[in-house]
Amino acid sequence: MDLTQGTGKEKNARAKKMMLWFGIVSLLMGFAGWTSAYIVSSSREDWIKDLALPSSFLGSTIVIIISSLTYIMAKKAIKQDKVKQCTNWLLLTLGLGITFIILQFNGFSQMVANGYYFTGPTSNIKMSYVFLIAAVHIVHVVAGIISLLVVIANHLRNKYSSKEMLGLELGATFWHFLDILWVYLILFMYFVN
Repeated sequence: MDLTQGTGKEKNARAKKMMLWFGIVSLLMGFAGWTSAYIVSSSREDWIKDLALPSSFLGSTIVIIISSLTYIMAKKAIKQDKVKQCTNWLLLTLGLGITFIILQFNGFSQMVANGYYFTGPTSNIKMSYVFLIAAVHIVHVVAGIISLLVVIANHLRNKYSSKEMLGLELGATFWHFLDILWVYLILFMYFVN
């Protein structure tokens, strides 16, 4: 495939999609590093083997999976030029994204209530990794929410239709990446003891 071919609009769309994928790959590398360090550290003597993750993390996992489905429905609606339906699905996705963050902080509160801290004399390396991995993911979800707010604003300005939906597609791709990443992280932290 010759990337120099096509209209200016097609080349611009390809460039934006490629930049998004470069960003996603670099984020994956960061999380791969943290999960690798988690695995290496699991051989330490002070590693807690029987630690249960907070129940709020399970709830937040369900919420973020549903939010990906609502983003898919928004995309489907705009493909059919159902503007109002798309608006409703995007707003629901936003609400679910905010709910995800609230549940994550609730999970942090549950860990602290159980006597586990990120740092300090009563902390341990495993909990520090759990706090770090979840907190860094939250930062990226905040970035996803900002991108979703931009998508919503552009949608309300009628910038998307069945013929023009690049911004919505880019936002959805990033959101789905965050969803898949969290599912991987929660399964990783659950199964790697």
